[in-house]
Amino acid sequence: MNPGENHIDAPDYIEAPLAPKHTRMQEFGRMLKQNRLAALGFFIFVLFFLCAVTGLILTSGTKPLFNPAMVRLEEKLRPPLSKPNLQALRPDQVPVLNVYLMGTDDLGRDVFARMLQGAWVSLTVGFVAVGISVFIGIFMGGIAGYFGQHHIKAIHILFFLCLIGGIGLVLINAVFAGTALLLLCLSSIVFLLSARDKLPEKTLPAWKGILLGNAVSVDTLIMRIVDIMLCFPSFFLILTVVALLPASIYNIMIVIGLTSWMGTTRFVRAEFLSLREQDFVAAAKALGIGNFRIIFRHIMPNAVAPVLVSATIGIATAILTEAGLSFLGFGVPPPHATWGNILSDGKNFIFDAPWLTFIPGIAILIVVLSFNLFGEGLRDILNPKLRERH
Repeated sequence: MNPGENHIDAPDYIEAPLAPKHTRMQEFGRMLKQNRLAALGFFIFVLFFLCAVTGLILTSGTKPLFNPAMVRLEEKLRPPLSKPNLQALRPDQVPVLNVYLMGTDDLGRDVFARMLQGAWVSLTVGFVAVGISVFIGIFMGGIAGYFGQHHIKAIHILFFLCLIGGIGLVLINAVFAGTALLLLCLSSIVFLLSARDKLPEKTLPAWKGILLGNAVSVDTLIMRIVDIMLCFPSFFLILTVVALLPASIYNIMIVIGLTSWMGTTRFVRAEFLSLREQDFVAAAKALGIGNFRIIFRHIMPNAVAPVLVSATIGIATAILTEAGLSFLGFGVPPPHATWGNILSDGKNFIFDAPWLTFIPGIAILIVVLSFNLFGEGLRDILNPKLRERH
């Protein structure tokens, strides 16, 4: 018998998979169906997204289908589902549906059109602000978690402070002083670094040894910055900054993003501290793979789950913050309509026209609740311990 004939074919059922394989999207859909509250939150979020996009299309342009800025003083404070007075209005002032679905405000503007425009503003502020905070949080948390054991020298801190001071002087039109400070700082650093290379460590003067010595670890520095930022009440810090800056939707998004990255930084740092000690990271280092590839190819995909949950809940927080700022008069300036300034306009007519308060208030409540429910469900879905292994 030939050696090649001494072969027994394995039964087909051994080679067949023991359980059906599911893609990540199928697994996500299955877990989402099991969590009804998360599915409800996701459905409301999709509905809110479609309404925001539809509102952008229908309320923008020179001749929008729904004009949120159209003033009809004859039709002010009309209740929801009321018919317009066609005899008192010009043809271009008549609402498209020939009915005020959500009534009118104190200037006769259609509340439904303003709610459509405000949905897009709230969605944009929420996503852009959270995008900025997530980017900063991932960057800072990744550095603190992966390179946290490295130390920063005192000369690096001095260089950074001089750089910030020089840029600040240039921004306040003190160009000569700012440029001189930057050049002095740069020349001093070059001199000290060249002197350190030429002289043995023991012969360095005491002041040079202090400047060239280790001052603080990367992890300690970043986490102390996080602690300092958390000491300030976020809303009042945002309120102060917005009051000093010109009123703009872009300033609102940037300020909210720059003051809400601390939680994401802590999440990412904790995940990096846990994952960098895992066997697959040690194997990647043994194979000579660079830090950049290890971070973005191996560690980041495993650390992104809590970031997604934090970002989902952060969108709800950003929408609430924008609504609060608009309610206080520091939000998005007119003529843009937001749910916050609709709510602010209605507070003076809470007994005469309660729909001006209830409609935007209930809309904010439902949208924020949907994001929170979806975020909680997403945390359970992305938890590997709750996932069935096939």
